[in-house]
Amino acid sequence: MTSLADTWGLHDAQFWLRGERPERPVEYDATTGVWNVYGYAETVELLSDHATFSSDTGRLIPEAAGFTEGNLPQLDPPEHQKLRKLVSHAFTPKVVADLEPRIAEVTAELLDGITDRTELVDDLAYPLPVIVIAELLGVPTDDRHLFKRWVDAMFAQTQKFSLVDPSEEQARQFEDALEQVGHLTAYLGEHVAERRRAPREDLLSKLVTAEVDGERLTQAEVVNFAMVLLIAGHITTTMLLGNTVLCLDAHPEQGAEVRADRSLVPAAIEESLRFLSPFAAASRATTREAVLGGQVIPADQVVLPWLAAANRDPAQFADPDTFDVHRHPNPQLGFGRGIHFCVGAPLARLEGRVALNMLFDRFPALRCDPDDRPEFLGSPNLTGVRRLPLLTR
Repeated sequence: MTSLADTWGLHDAQFWLRGERPERPVEYDATTGVWNVYGYAETVELLSDHATFSSDTGRLIPEAAGFTEGNLPQLDPPEHQKLRKLVSHAFTPKVVADLEPRIAEVTAELLDGITDRTELVDDLAYPLPVIVIAELLGVPTDDRHLFKRWVDAMFAQTQKFSLVDPSEEQARQFEDALEQVGHLTAYLGEHVAERRRAPREDLLSKLVTAEVDGERLTQAEVVNFAMVLLIAGHITTTMLLGNTVLCLDAHPEQGAEVRADRSLVPAAIEESLRFLSPFAAASRATTREAVLGGQVIPADQVVLPWLAAANRDPAQFADPDTFDVHRHPNPQLGFGRGIHFCVGAPLARLEGRVALNMLFDRFPALRCDPDDRPEFLGSPNLTGVRRLPLLTR
């Protein structure tokens, strides 16, 4: 039987999307020199133990070094908590809820440009979250075409990462990604320098003027911090929106049910995050020997917790390969777990809810174009549509 993953042409390495199960929840891959964690319980245990499984992978992966300063996902306590506090106020429930009118306004403006057909990513799923996060940071929303070019190139890796035998293609893709990182950091560096001269009422100015333990953040800390917020502030929502529309289209009975009962929209989003987890994997480095899933993992090893595989673990989820908007409870790991749980998760959920409701209101007959199939991102570490052609009438 052909799976939806095969129908959609998802990456061959994403075996969990094809109903396949690993032999063990934790496995060492000698060909890549990496430990892979696939089980749900093991993934939660790993993500909850930052003392053993460090986020600072730069010491073991040379290509990841150099961007740790201010890079929230790669920081361990106590630095992590100090920097996270600086932005936590920008994503409190009240602050996020107050953004709903602006999110609705931007969504309406974008939907006004759609007629008989749309390409969802270009017309809505990308511009909506990037406009919102750019406005929060205080960078020009008109530059979003630059952000897309730089960020797309950062995540263009198409093959499994290897520490043992890195290919020329892997090296080339890393070089290309670092080049785009350089463009983005240079761009943000100019805005940071401008805020030092003349602060405004935006998140970038707050980062520039903030103090941690009585000291201002360095230029690199502010730039890298802002880069993470800009990237993480839109890419998950972009994939979430496209994936949810695609899942509901592939399951028309549930799609009709969600349209008829909008109280199911949040549940559809959560199930989409489980069924097609945008960020398939995270990365950690062991600080000491650890036992996980019955396997002894030595110190100084790269460990990849596969969030997407954990979200298909039958030990945690009944009928894990079935898309079900009525799944309850649904403790999916699409936003991570532990101290690095996505700080922007409430904003992503709000953007998804507002956009989907308005999309369904405006276009009751919305459906995938049978003559123009969706295209997914080519990375084994990401699961999201790059292109999703839809008919609106």
